[in-house]
Amino acid sequence: MIERKPGFSVGRNKSSAYKDLVWTVATSSDTTLGLEGQTKLTLDIIESSLVELGSDKTKIVSAQVFIANMNDKQLMDAVWCDWFGNDSQHWPQRACLGVALEGNVLVEITVTAVR
Repeated sequence: MIERKPGFSVGRNKSSAYKDLVWTVATSSDTTLGLEGQTKLTLDIIESSLVELGSDKTKIVSAQVFIANMNDKQLMDAVWCDWFGNDSQHWPQRACLGVALEGNVLVEITVTAVR
C-alpha cells in the first residue's frame, strides 16, 4: 500500500512511501530569505517529512536540487554539506540543476530515501 502525506500545493503530496522507499519534495516556507536561508528551511522540511515516514537524512540515496541561479550553487552547497555533516558515509548521490522556479522560490529539493 502506498502511503501519501498531503502538502499545501494543489495536485501533489509532499511525500509518499512504498515498502522500504520514501520520496519527498520541499521548498522553503519563507521565500523572503536568500538562498542559504531557503536551503536550510527546505532541508529541515525534508528531514521532518522523512521522519514522518520512518526514515531520516542518513538514509537518503538520491537527491535532486533545483536552484534559480547556478552562480549561487556554492552557497547552497555550503548549507547542504553543513546539514549532512562531514561523514561521507551518509552522502547521497545528488544532481543540481539551474531552473526557473515560481515566484521568489530559490531552491526546491526532492529526495528518495530508504526506511
